Amino acid sequence: MSEPAVVARLTREITSGLDSADLEGFYQDLHRHPELSFQEHRTAAKLALRLRAAGCTVTEGVARTGVVGVLSNGDGPVVGLRGDMDALPVREATGLPYASAVDGVMHACGHDLHVTWLAAAAEALAAARALWSGTLVVVGQPAEEAGGGAAAMVADGIHARFPRPDVLFGQHVAPGLAGFYPHTPGLTLSASDDVDVVVHGVGGHGSRPESTVDPVVTASYVVTRLQTVVAREIAAGESAVVTVGRFHAGTNSNIIPAEARLGVNVRTQDTGVRERVLTAIRRIVEGECAAAGCPVPPEVTVRAGCPTTVNDAALDAEIAAVHRELFGEATVFDFGRAMGSEDFSLLAPAGVPYDYWYVTSTPAPVWDAAPGEDLREKFAAVPGNHSALFAPDPSVLVPGVRTLVSAALSRLTG
Repeated sequence: MSEPAVVARLTREITSGLDSADLEGFYQDLHRHPELSFQEHRTAAKLALRLRAAGCTVTEGVARTGVVGVLSNGDGPVVGLRGDMDALPVREATGLPYASAVDGVMHACGHDLHVTWLAAAAEALAAARALWSGTLVVVGQPAEEAGGGAAAMVADGIHARFPRPDVLFGQHVAPGLAGFYPHTPGLTLSASDDVDVVVHGVGGHGSRPESTVDPVVTASYVVTRLQTVVAREIAAGESAVVTVGRFHAGTNSNIIPAEARLGVNVRTQDTGVRERVLTAIRRIVEGECAAAGCPVPPEVTVRAGCPTTVNDAALDAEIAAVHRELFGEATVFDFGRAMGSEDFSLLAPAGVPYDYWYVTSTPAPVWDAAPGEDLREKFAAVPGNHSALFAPDPSVLVPGVRTLVSAALSRLTG
C-alpha cells in the first residue's frame, strides 16, 4: 500500500488529461441504449472496443455477455476492477435529452456510469504504464440485476482462465448530494433470496364461490401475514426485509382461478436470521393453505441470490484514506450497512480481500429542492436507484474514474 498522498498525486497526474466530453458522450450513448441482463451485447462490444484500444488483451462472451480485459505491465500485484453492465425493465421518466430509446428498459441503477468509469479507468492506467507495475484485470459483468451474472462468470472459469487478483475493487453510484464517496468497513450489503410460492385452489365461476377454494383470498392472507415476520419474529436489533413484489392470479374478473403465484424477496445480514425468515415464510404459506382447505399443499421454492458483501476492513480503511486525500476529508464517511444486495463478492476468489464503496450523484438543484430538514429526510425524498426518475449528475463522471484509478494505484505503485 502506497502513502495516500502519493497515490492521490499520481491519480491527479494520470487523470489530468481525461476528456470529459468524450466520457459524457460515451455515457449518454450507453444510457440511450440500455440492455437487460444477459442481453448486454452492444454494451459489451462498446466496452471491449475501448479496452482493446487501450492495449488490453480482451476476452468477450464470458458467461455469455461478460467482458474481461487484462493489461500486463511487468512484475507486481494483480488488481481487479469490476463494473456491471445491465439495465432494468423500467420505463424512463427523466425527460433527459439522452433518455432511453428502448421502450420499457432503462439504466435506472446507473450501470451505464459503471461501464464508463471502468473503461476510462483502464484507459487512464494504460496510458500511464511508466508509473506503475503489475497486472490490471478489468471485469465487465453481466446480469447483476438478475442476480446470476457473477456466479455465471465464476462457472465459466473466470478464476481459472484469467490472472487471479490479489485484491478486487468495485463501486456503485448512489443517491445523495453529488461529491461524496461513502465507505463502510466490514458488512456493507445484505444477502438476498427470492422465494417463489404457488397456492393451489379449486377454480370455478365467480357466481358460485362456495364450489371453489379461492387461491386469491388465500394468497392475500399469506401476503398480509408475511408482514408479521419481521415485525414479530425478528429481534429489534437484527435486520431483515420481506417484500412481496409479485402477485399473479386469474385471467378474468368472473373466474375464480385454480392457482395464485407470489414472488417474495428476502434481505438479511445474518445466516441465523435468514434461516428464521425462510422457515417462517414456509410455515405461514403452509398454514394459510391448510386453513383455507387447499386441495394440495403449496409449492415454496427458495432461489438463493446474492451473498452478503463484507469489505475487508483494513483494505477499506486504506482506500478511504486515499479518497479523503484525493477529494477532501469531509467527502468520505461511513454509509452504514444497507439492505441492498450485490453479487460483486463472488468475483473475489476465496481469501482475496475486496472493497466496495459508493459515489453519490444527486444534482445539487434536485437535492436542494427535496423536502426535509436533515440528510436522512432529503435522502429519502430524492430519486434513487431503480426509480424511473433516477438521473445522476454528469459531474460525477471524472471523479468516478479517479476513485477507481486511485484504488488500483494504491497497490500497483508498490
